[in-house]
Amino acid sequence: MNQTFSVTGMTCSHCERAVTQAVKSVDPGAEVKVDLAGGKVEVQSAQPRAAIAKAIADEGYPVAA
Repeated sequence: MNQTFSVTGMTCSHCERAVTQAVKSVDPGAEVKVDLAGGKVEVQSAQPRAAIAKAIADEGYPVAA
């Protein structure tokens, strides 16, 4: 399932890696695309949206509802 998240605070390649690793901690097989300029994270995963959003937020990047 393709899910898109609005994520604030991402500004650099480190942020991109941190968010990608956070998502992969929930679903190691997930496909993750980070758009730093647009503040969007696209995730291809069967995991629940709430679990992915929590993992991103726990990494320090607020996720909009």
